[in-house]
Amino acid sequence: MKNLVVIPTYNEKENIQAIVPAVLAQNLGVEILVVDDNSPDGTGAIVREMQKSLPQLHILSRPGKQGLGKAYIAGFRWAMDHGFEGIIEMDADFSHRPEDLGPLIKTMEANDFAVGSRYVDGGRTVNWGLIRKIISRGGGIYSRLILGFPLNDWTGGFNAWKKEVLHGIDLSTVESNGYSFQIELKYKALKKGFKGAESPIVFEDRRVGQSKMSLKIVLEAFYRVWLMRFK
Repeated sequence: MKNLVVIPTYNEKENIQAIVPAVLAQNLGVEILVVDDNSPDGTGAIVREMQKSLPQLHILSRPGKQGLGKAYIAGFRWAMDHGFEGIIEMDADFSHRPEDLGPLIKTMEANDFAVGSRYVDGGRTVNWGLIRKIISRGGGIYSRLILGFPLNDWTGGFNAWKKEVLHGIDLSTVESNGYSFQIELKYKALKKGFKGAESPIVFEDRRVGQSKMSLKIVLEAFYRVWLMRFK
């Protein structure tokens, strides 16, 4: 399959120069699209300089910060417009390990989509505080109970999709933009009858930079799950 790794960025200059070669070093034949929301720290300019020696690297520049969900949807559409068959979501900050990409892609190729899961055998988190563990694990259990599908990791953002799934769920109907975006994508795919499987990952806390997580994003996820269920 022709696969594309989509990496959204906002002020990730410390990470982007390392994550791109780390992904390519896995020798998976993937290409990379950086979706940059006009980062004030010059992330976009760094990527454009890297492109001079990396034909597998692409950039989609957007005029300003519009949220993670919208960045991914823009990246998904770019991928489908450019003939990619498999599309992988990945963070720039090394919380998603490049070495987990290969198994994730294999799982996607054997199904319709793959979820990088912290909560199946072989999956775990590293350097997380108790509160973050409670929010993440509790959010997954909460989503599973309300939405009714036996998925363990609803909130994780290290996922791989066949293009047919993204076509099938109709990206224009996705309403979430924050923490709940990942939940909504998975729920829509499962409701449409697509087959998903979980691939174990080790989720490490970001190496440098500041987390984009906020209380507002978490609260949005908790009420949006109910909207998804009963809409």
